[in-house]
Amino acid sequence: MNEDRNTAYAALLLRLVLGGLFLAHFSLKFFVFTPAGTAHFFTSLGLPGWMAYLTMTAEFFGGIALILGVYARLVAVALTPILLGAIVTVHAHAGFFFTNPNGGWEFPALWIVGLLVLALIGDGKFALKPTLQNK
Repeated sequence: MNEDRNTAYAALLLRLVLGGLFLAHFSLKFFVFTPAGTAHFFTSLGLPGWMAYLTMTAEFFGGIALILGVYARLVAVALTPILLGAIVTVHAHAGFFFTNPNGGWEFPALWIVGLLVLALIGDGKFALKPTLQNK
């Protein structure tokens, strides 16, 4: 295998994992905490409650777009502010390690790096709607 082919498969794997993580976080907010409970948590952080619904919508549709490879590079960039917001509002005060009480910023920061790597290397193999057409 050549490097370009390896990169395309690496991007596919990264897309699937990142998309799965976003769907898992959406599911936690929707099915466990409930949308109303998530909105209440957002307001307890000093954020408007409607941002919870916006976040859940972005996590759901963004996760699906990443998994399917629909403009994955753009979606990866668009989802980054959600994780930056999570770091600033929740995790930064808990320190670095995610095992700290209230979870540190280690995991969301790594997740951001994964999104940025995907944005840089491309949509990967089997993307339904690549961000850029290959020439």
